[in-house]
Amino acid sequence: MTDRPRVVIAGAGPAGLFAADLLAAAGAAVTVYDRMPSPARKLLLAGRGGLNLTHSEPRQAFLSRYPDLPSQVRGAIDAFPPSALRAFAAALGQPTLVGSSGRVFPEAFKASPLLRAWLARLAGLGVTLRSQHRLVGFADDGRLVFEGPEGRVVPPHDVALLALGGASWPRMGSDGAWSVILAKRGVPVRPLVASNSGIDIAWSAGFAERFAGTPLKAIALSFGKNAVRGEAMVTATGLEGGAIYALSAALRDAVAAGGASLTVDLKPDVSVADLAARLGRARSGDSLSNVLKKQAGLAPVAAAILREGTGGPPVREPARLAAAIKSLVLPVAAMRPLERAISSAGGIDRSALSDTFEISGHPGLFAAGEMLDWDAPTGGYLLQATFATAAAAARGMAARLGLTLPEAPSQDW
Repeated sequence: MTDRPRVVIAGAGPAGLFAADLLAAAGAAVTVYDRMPSPARKLLLAGRGGLNLTHSEPRQAFLSRYPDLPSQVRGAIDAFPPSALRAFAAALGQPTLVGSSGRVFPEAFKASPLLRAWLARLAGLGVTLRSQHRLVGFADDGRLVFEGPEGRVVPPHDVALLALGGASWPRMGSDGAWSVILAKRGVPVRPLVASNSGIDIAWSAGFAERFAGTPLKAIALSFGKNAVRGEAMVTATGLEGGAIYALSAALRDAVAAGGASLTVDLKPDVSVADLAARLGRARSGDSLSNVLKKQAGLAPVAAAILREGTGGPPVREPARLAAAIKSLVLPVAAMRPLERAISSAGGIDRSALSDTFEISGHPGLFAAGEMLDWDAPTGGYLLQATFATAAAAARGMAARLGLTLPEAPSQDW
Protein backbone atom coordinates (compact mmCIF):
# COMPACT_ATOMS: atom_id res chain seq x y z
CA MET A 1 0.00 0.00 0.00
CA THR A 2 1.10 3.55 -0.60
CA ASP A 3 -0.24 6.92 0.39
CA ARG A 4 1.36 8.54 -2.63
CA PRO A 5 -0.98 10.08 -5.22
CA ARG A 6 -1.90 7.49 -7.85
CA VAL A 7 -1.49 8.15 -11.56
CA VAL A 8 -2.59 5.91 -14.39
CA ILE A 9 -1.29 6.51 -17.90
CA ALA A 10 -2.70 4.84 -21.02
CA GLY A 11 0.03 4.53 -23.61
CA ALA A 12 3.76 3.78 -23.31
CA GLY A 13 4.99 5.95 -26.16
CA PRO A 14 7.13 9.07 -25.69
CA ALA A 15 4.26 11.19 -24.30
CA GLY A 16 3.17 8.61 -21.76
CA LEU A 17 6.68 7.72 -20.65
CA PHE A 18 7.72 11.36 -20.32
CA ALA A 19 4.71 12.28 -18.20
CA ALA A 20 5.40 9.18 -16.08
CA ASP A 21 9.00 10.28 -15.64
CA LEU A 22 8.07 13.77 -14.46
CA LEU A 23 5.26 12.68 -12.14
CA ALA A 24 7.18 9.80 -10.57
CA ALA A 25 10.12 12.12 -9.89
CA ALA A 26 7.64 14.45 -8.15
CA GLY A 27 6.48 11.65 -5.84
CA ALA A 28 3.49 10.06 -7.56
CA ALA A 29 2.89 6.33 -7.84
CA VAL A 30 2.66 5.85 -11.59
CA THR A 31 1.42 2.87 -13.59
CA VAL A 32 1.61 2.89 -17.39
CA TYR A 33 -0.60 0.57 -19.42
CA ASP A 34 0.09 -0.26 -23.07
CA ARG A 35 -1.51 -2.68 -25.51
CA MET A 36 1.80 -3.81 -27.04
CA PRO A 37 4.20 -6.39 -25.56
CA SER A 38 6.93 -3.74 -25.13
CA PRO A 39 6.98 0.07 -24.85
CA ALA A 40 7.79 2.83 -27.33
CA ARG A 41 7.72 0.73 -30.48
CA LYS A 42 7.03 3.66 -32.77
CA LEU A 43 9.94 5.57 -31.19
CA LEU A 44 12.20 2.64 -32.05
CA LEU A 45 10.85 2.67 -35.60
CA ALA A 46 11.67 6.38 -35.86
CA GLY A 47 15.14 5.60 -34.58
CA ARG A 48 15.92 3.62 -37.71
CA GLY A 49 16.36 6.96 -39.45
CA GLY A 50 18.59 8.36 -36.70
CA LEU A 51 15.87 9.54 -34.25
CA ASN A 52 15.29 13.15 -35.24
CA LEU A 53 14.36 14.52 -31.80
CA THR A 54 13.86 18.20 -32.59
CA HIS A 55 15.20 21.08 -34.69
CA SER A 56 17.69 23.84 -33.95
CA GLU A 57 16.08 26.74 -35.83
CA PRO A 58 14.93 29.92 -33.99
CA ARG A 59 11.58 30.06 -32.24
CA GLN A 60 9.59 31.97 -34.85
CA ALA A 61 10.72 29.74 -37.71
CA PHE A 62 10.25 26.64 -35.58
CA LEU A 63 6.67 27.44 -34.59
CA SER A 64 5.77 28.45 -38.14
CA ARG A 65 6.27 24.85 -39.28
CA TYR A 66 3.07 23.78 -37.49
CA PRO A 67 -0.03 24.49 -39.60
CA ASP A 68 -2.87 26.05 -37.60
CA LEU A 69 -1.03 25.52 -34.30
CA PRO A 70 -3.41 25.39 -31.30
CA SER A 71 -2.61 27.94 -28.59
CA GLN A 72 -2.29 25.15 -26.01
CA VAL A 73 0.38 23.37 -28.04
CA ARG A 74 2.21 26.64 -28.75
CA GLY A 75 2.28 27.38 -25.01
CA ALA A 76 3.51 23.88 -24.26
CA ILE A 77 6.42 24.18 -26.71
CA ASP A 78 7.34 27.60 -25.31
CA ALA A 79 7.45 26.05 -21.83
CA PHE A 80 9.39 23.00 -23.04
CA PRO A 81 11.43 24.13 -26.08
CA PRO A 82 14.05 22.21 -28.06
CA SER A 83 16.79 23.07 -25.56
CA ALA A 84 14.80 21.31 -22.83
CA LEU A 85 14.38 18.17 -24.94
CA ARG A 86 18.10 18.14 -25.72
CA ALA A 87 18.86 18.52 -22.01
CA PHE A 88 16.56 15.58 -21.26
CA ALA A 89 18.42 13.37 -23.75
CA ALA A 90 21.78 14.44 -22.33
CA ALA A 91 20.60 13.56 -18.82
CA LEU A 92 19.98 10.04 -20.08
CA GLY A 93 23.57 9.84 -21.28
CA GLN A 94 22.57 10.54 -24.89
CA PRO A 95 23.97 13.96 -25.86
CA THR A 96 22.70 15.40 -29.11
CA LEU A 97 24.20 16.99 -32.19
CA VAL A 98 22.90 19.32 -34.88
CA GLY A 99 23.04 17.95 -38.41
CA SER A 100 23.78 19.95 -41.54
CA SER A 101 20.03 20.51 -42.07
CA GLY A 102 19.58 21.90 -38.57
CA ARG A 103 17.88 18.75 -37.33
CA VAL A 104 18.84 17.44 -33.90
CA PHE A 105 19.79 13.79 -33.31
CA PRO A 106 21.33 11.74 -30.49
CA GLU A 107 25.03 11.33 -31.16
CA ALA A 108 24.41 7.57 -31.35
CA PHE A 109 21.87 8.14 -34.17
CA LYS A 110 19.72 5.43 -32.61
CA ALA A 111 16.66 5.26 -30.38
CA SER A 112 17.53 2.05 -28.56
CA PRO A 113 20.33 3.41 -26.28
CA LEU A 114 18.14 6.34 -25.22
CA LEU A 115 15.15 4.08 -24.58
CA ARG A 116 17.19 1.59 -22.55
CA ALA A 117 18.54 4.35 -20.33
CA TRP A 118 15.08 5.87 -20.02
CA LEU A 119 13.39 2.62 -19.02
CA ALA A 120 16.10 2.02 -16.42
CA ARG A 121 15.47 5.46 -14.93
CA LEU A 122 11.72 4.89 -14.89
CA ALA A 123 12.24 1.60 -13.08
CA GLY A 124 14.43 3.39 -10.55
CA LEU A 125 11.65 5.92 -9.98
CA GLY A 126 9.22 3.09 -9.26
CA VAL A 127 7.14 3.41 -12.44
CA THR A 128 5.19 0.23 -13.20
CA LEU A 129 4.78 -0.79 -16.85
CA ARG A 130 1.93 -3.16 -17.66
CA SER A 131 2.11 -4.42 -21.22
CA GLN A 132 -0.62 -6.06 -23.32
CA HIS A 133 -3.37 -3.99 -21.72
CA ARG A 134 -5.69 -2.19 -24.13
CA LEU A 135 -7.94 0.70 -23.09
CA VAL A 136 -11.52 -0.45 -23.67
CA GLY A 137 -13.58 2.25 -21.96
CA PHE A 138 -14.54 3.96 -18.74
CA ALA A 139 -16.12 2.66 -15.54
CA ASP A 140 -19.26 4.35 -14.18
CA ASP A 141 -17.10 6.42 -11.82
CA GLY A 142 -14.90 7.66 -14.70
CA ARG A 143 -11.93 5.40 -14.09
CA LEU A 144 -10.14 3.92 -17.09
CA VAL A 145 -10.88 0.30 -17.95
CA PHE A 146 -8.25 -1.93 -19.57
CA GLU A 147 -8.46 -5.40 -21.07
CA GLY A 148 -5.41 -7.55 -20.34
CA PRO A 149 -4.31 -11.18 -20.38
CA GLU A 150 -6.18 -11.82 -17.13
CA GLY A 151 -9.34 -9.96 -18.06
CA ARG A 152 -10.60 -6.48 -17.30
CA VAL A 153 -8.68 -4.15 -15.01
CA VAL A 154 -10.05 -0.96 -13.45
CA PRO A 155 -7.04 0.47 -11.63
CA PRO A 156 -7.62 3.03 -8.88
CA HIS A 157 -6.17 6.44 -9.64
CA ASP A 158 -6.41 10.07 -8.64
CA VAL A 159 -5.62 11.43 -12.10
CA ALA A 160 -5.18 9.79 -15.48
CA LEU A 161 -3.44 10.59 -18.76
CA LEU A 162 -4.38 9.41 -22.21
CA ALA A 163 -1.29 9.17 -24.41
CA LEU A 164 -2.41 6.65 -27.01
CA GLY A 165 -0.95 8.20 -30.15
CA GLY A 166 -2.69 8.78 -33.44
CA ALA A 167 -3.61 6.17 -36.04
CA SER A 168 -0.53 5.82 -38.24
CA TRP A 169 1.52 2.61 -38.23
CA PRO A 170 -1.09 0.72 -36.16
CA ARG A 171 1.13 -2.33 -35.94
CA MET A 172 3.39 -0.23 -33.70
CA GLY A 173 0.54 0.28 -31.23
CA SER A 174 -1.41 3.40 -32.20
CA ASP A 175 -4.58 2.36 -33.99
CA GLY A 176 -6.87 5.28 -33.12
CA ALA A 177 -9.48 3.03 -31.49
CA TRP A 178 -9.61 5.48 -28.58
CA SER A 179 -11.45 8.01 -30.78
CA VAL A 180 -14.64 5.92 -30.64
CA ILE A 181 -14.27 5.43 -26.87
CA LEU A 182 -13.94 9.17 -26.24
CA ALA A 183 -16.71 10.10 -28.64
CA LYS A 184 -19.05 7.90 -26.62
CA ARG A 185 -18.03 9.90 -23.53
CA GLY A 186 -19.01 13.12 -25.26
CA VAL A 187 -15.45 14.30 -25.96
CA PRO A 188 -15.27 16.09 -29.35
CA VAL A 189 -12.81 14.29 -31.62
CA ARG A 190 -11.88 15.44 -35.11
CA PRO A 191 -11.43 12.63 -37.69
CA LEU A 192 -7.94 11.15 -37.81
CA VAL A 193 -6.31 11.67 -41.21
CA ALA A 194 -2.92 10.93 -42.74
CA SER A 195 -0.07 13.38 -42.26
CA ASN A 196 3.48 13.16 -43.61
CA SER A 197 2.11 10.80 -46.19
CA GLY A 198 3.21 9.72 -49.62
CA ILE A 199 1.08 10.38 -52.69
CA ASP A 200 -0.27 8.16 -55.45
CA ILE A 201 0.42 9.09 -59.07
CA ALA A 202 -0.81 7.12 -62.07
CA TRP A 203 2.58 6.00 -63.37
CA SER A 204 2.77 3.95 -66.53
CA ALA A 205 3.53 0.28 -65.86
CA GLY A 206 6.95 0.52 -67.46
CA PHE A 207 8.00 3.53 -65.41
CA ALA A 208 6.85 2.00 -62.12
CA GLU A 209 8.62 -1.28 -62.85
CA ARG A 210 11.90 0.39 -63.78
CA PHE A 211 12.16 3.23 -61.29
CA ALA A 212 10.37 2.18 -58.09
CA GLY A 213 12.86 2.67 -55.26
CA THR A 214 14.90 5.30 -57.14
CA PRO A 215 15.55 8.67 -55.45
CA LEU A 216 14.68 11.86 -57.29
CA LYS A 217 17.35 14.26 -56.02
CA ALA A 218 17.87 18.03 -55.97
CA ILE A 219 14.34 19.00 -56.94
CA ALA A 220 11.84 21.64 -55.87
CA LEU A 221 8.18 20.84 -55.28
CA SER A 222 5.31 23.25 -54.97
CA PHE A 223 1.59 23.21 -54.36
CA GLY A 224 -0.37 26.43 -54.05
CA LYS A 225 1.57 28.79 -51.80
CA ASN A 226 3.68 25.97 -50.38
CA ALA A 227 7.12 25.18 -51.81
CA VAL A 228 9.99 23.01 -50.65
CA ARG A 229 13.35 21.85 -51.94
CA GLY A 230 14.82 18.43 -51.29
CA GLU A 231 14.34 14.98 -52.70
CA ALA A 232 11.66 12.34 -53.09
CA MET A 233 11.58 8.60 -53.57
CA VAL A 234 9.77 7.03 -56.49
CA THR A 235 7.48 4.19 -55.41
CA ALA A 236 5.43 1.74 -57.45
CA THR A 237 2.37 3.88 -56.78
CA GLY A 238 3.73 7.44 -56.60
CA LEU A 239 6.16 9.50 -54.54
CA GLU A 240 7.18 9.71 -50.90
CA GLY A 241 10.00 11.25 -48.86
CA GLY A 242 10.78 14.41 -46.95
CA ALA A 243 9.91 16.92 -49.66
CA ILE A 244 6.56 15.20 -50.27
CA TYR A 245 5.79 15.01 -46.56
CA ALA A 246 6.35 18.75 -46.18
CA LEU A 247 3.48 19.36 -48.61
CA SER A 248 1.26 16.46 -47.60
CA ALA A 249 -1.06 18.41 -45.27
CA ALA A 250 -1.98 20.88 -48.01
CA LEU A 251 -2.20 18.13 -50.63
CA ARG A 252 -4.36 16.00 -48.31
CA ASP A 253 -6.89 18.76 -47.84
CA ALA A 254 -7.01 19.53 -51.57
CA VAL A 255 -7.41 15.88 -52.55
CA ALA A 256 -10.26 15.54 -50.05
CA ALA A 257 -11.87 18.65 -51.55
CA GLY A 258 -11.75 17.29 -55.08
CA GLY A 259 -8.23 17.04 -56.45
CA ALA A 260 -4.66 18.35 -56.51
CA SER A 261 -1.66 18.55 -58.80
CA LEU A 262 1.96 18.72 -57.70
CA THR A 263 4.38 20.99 -59.58
CA VAL A 264 7.95 19.70 -59.89
CA ASP A 265 11.01 21.74 -60.79
CA LEU A 266 13.59 19.21 -61.94
CA LYS A 267 16.38 21.83 -62.16
CA PRO A 268 15.74 24.37 -59.38
CA ASP A 269 19.24 25.88 -59.54
CA VAL A 270 18.94 26.89 -63.21
CA SER A 271 16.62 29.58 -64.59
CA VAL A 272 14.26 28.85 -67.46
CA ALA A 273 16.25 31.16 -69.74
CA ASP A 274 19.61 29.56 -68.92
CA LEU A 275 18.16 26.08 -69.29
CA ALA A 276 16.63 26.98 -72.66
CA ALA A 277 20.01 28.32 -73.79
CA ARG A 278 21.72 25.07 -72.80
CA LEU A 279 19.09 23.01 -74.61
CA GLY A 280 19.49 25.21 -77.67
CA ARG A 281 23.14 24.17 -77.94
CA ALA A 282 22.22 20.54 -78.60
CA ARG A 283 23.18 19.08 -81.96
CA SER A 284 20.31 18.37 -84.32
CA GLY A 285 21.19 14.69 -84.48
CA ASP A 286 21.20 14.12 -80.71
CA SER A 287 18.47 11.92 -79.29
CA LEU A 288 16.11 13.44 -76.76
CA SER A 289 17.62 11.22 -74.07
CA ASN A 290 21.07 12.60 -74.79
CA VAL A 291 19.80 16.18 -74.80
CA LEU A 292 18.15 15.76 -71.43
CA LYS A 293 21.25 14.09 -70.01
CA LYS A 294 24.01 16.24 -71.49
CA GLN A 295 22.41 19.66 -71.86
CA ALA A 296 19.87 19.64 -69.02
CA GLY A 297 21.81 17.36 -66.68
CA LEU A 298 18.78 15.21 -65.88
CA ALA A 299 19.26 11.79 -64.32
CA PRO A 300 17.43 8.92 -66.05
CA VAL A 301 14.66 8.94 -63.44
CA ALA A 302 14.11 12.70 -63.88
CA ALA A 303 14.00 12.36 -67.66
CA ALA A 304 11.51 9.52 -67.34
CA ILE A 305 9.29 11.52 -64.98
CA LEU A 306 9.36 14.36 -67.51
CA ARG A 307 7.94 11.96 -70.08
CA GLU A 308 5.34 10.72 -67.57
CA GLY A 309 4.21 14.25 -66.81
CA THR A 310 4.00 15.35 -70.45
CA GLY A 311 2.21 12.21 -71.56
CA GLY A 312 5.00 11.09 -73.85
CA PRO A 313 8.14 12.58 -75.43
CA PRO A 314 8.15 16.30 -74.58
CA VAL A 315 8.37 18.94 -77.30
CA ARG A 316 12.04 19.53 -78.17
CA GLU A 317 11.77 23.26 -78.83
CA PRO A 318 14.24 24.66 -76.21
CA ALA A 319 11.98 27.23 -74.54
CA ARG A 320 9.02 24.85 -74.21
CA LEU A 321 11.22 21.97 -73.09
CA ALA A 322 12.88 24.17 -70.47
CA ALA A 323 9.48 25.32 -69.21
CA ALA A 324 8.34 21.68 -68.88
CA ILE A 325 11.47 20.76 -66.93
CA LYS A 326 11.00 23.73 -64.59
CA SER A 327 7.23 23.35 -64.08
CA LEU A 328 6.23 19.73 -64.55
CA VAL A 329 2.65 19.12 -63.36
CA LEU A 330 1.83 15.72 -61.84
CA PRO A 331 -1.83 15.05 -60.93
CA VAL A 332 -2.18 13.47 -57.47
CA ALA A 333 -4.48 10.46 -57.68
CA ALA A 334 -4.74 9.93 -53.90
CA MET A 335 -2.86 10.12 -50.62
CA ARG A 336 -1.31 6.96 -49.27
CA PRO A 337 -3.47 5.21 -46.64
CA LEU A 338 -3.46 6.45 -43.05
CA GLU A 339 -1.84 3.26 -41.80
CA ARG A 340 1.16 3.98 -44.05
CA ALA A 341 1.57 7.61 -43.00
CA ILE A 342 4.35 8.71 -40.66
CA SER A 343 1.86 10.51 -38.43
CA SER A 344 -1.78 11.52 -38.25
CA ALA A 345 -3.63 14.79 -37.84
CA GLY A 346 -6.95 15.23 -36.13
CA GLY A 347 -7.79 14.03 -32.64
CA ILE A 348 -9.20 15.56 -29.48
CA ASP A 349 -10.56 18.97 -30.43
CA ARG A 350 -8.70 21.95 -28.98
CA SER A 351 -12.00 23.37 -27.71
CA ALA A 352 -12.17 20.51 -25.21
CA LEU A 353 -8.72 21.10 -23.71
CA SER A 354 -7.30 23.40 -21.05
CA ASP A 355 -3.81 24.87 -21.31
CA THR A 356 -2.55 21.77 -19.47
CA PHE A 357 -4.60 19.44 -21.69
CA GLU A 358 -7.20 18.50 -19.11
CA ILE A 359 -10.33 17.36 -20.94
CA SER A 360 -13.34 19.61 -20.36
CA GLY A 361 -16.11 17.95 -18.34
CA HIS A 362 -13.78 15.19 -17.15
CA PRO A 363 -11.89 16.46 -14.08
CA GLY A 364 -8.59 14.70 -13.56
CA LEU A 365 -8.47 13.26 -17.11
CA PHE A 366 -5.70 14.63 -19.31
CA ALA A 367 -4.39 13.87 -22.79
CA ALA A 368 -1.07 14.44 -24.57
CA GLY A 369 0.86 13.70 -27.72
CA GLU A 370 -0.39 12.80 -31.17
CA MET A 371 -3.95 12.07 -30.05
CA LEU A 372 -4.50 15.84 -29.74
CA ASP A 373 -5.63 17.79 -32.80
CA TRP A 374 -2.39 19.30 -34.10
CA ASP A 375 -0.29 18.64 -37.17
CA ALA A 376 3.43 18.87 -37.92
CA PRO A 377 5.92 18.01 -40.65
CA THR A 378 8.87 15.72 -40.14
CA GLY A 379 12.13 17.32 -39.08
CA GLY A 380 11.88 17.00 -35.29
CA TYR A 381 8.62 18.90 -34.89
CA LEU A 382 6.54 15.80 -34.17
CA LEU A 383 8.58 14.57 -31.22
CA GLN A 384 9.13 18.08 -29.87
CA ALA A 385 5.39 18.73 -29.59
CA THR A 386 4.79 15.24 -28.23
CA PHE A 387 7.24 15.76 -25.35
CA ALA A 388 6.08 19.34 -24.78
CA THR A 389 2.41 18.44 -24.48
CA ALA A 390 3.32 15.61 -22.12
CA ALA A 391 5.25 18.07 -19.94
CA ALA A 392 2.29 20.46 -19.90
CA ALA A 393 -0.13 17.67 -19.01
CA ALA A 394 2.18 16.49 -16.25
CA ARG A 395 2.20 20.01 -14.80
CA GLY A 396 -1.59 20.05 -14.78
CA MET A 397 -1.77 16.62 -13.19
CA ALA A 398 0.81 17.57 -10.56
CA ALA A 399 -1.18 20.69 -9.69
CA ARG A 400 -4.29 18.57 -9.13
CA LEU A 401 -2.30 16.23 -6.91
CA GLY A 402 -0.59 18.99 -4.94
CA LEU A 403 2.83 17.95 -6.21
CA THR A 404 5.70 20.07 -7.48
CA LEU A 405 7.48 18.99 -10.63
CA PRO A 406 11.29 19.07 -10.76
CA GLU A 407 12.85 22.26 -12.06
CA ALA A 408 12.72 22.42 -15.85
CA PRO A 409 15.99 22.49 -17.84
CA SER A 410 17.20 25.63 -19.59
CA GLN A 411 14.40 27.28 -21.54
CA ASP A 412 16.61 29.10 -24.05
CA TRP A 413 15.63 29.08 -27.70
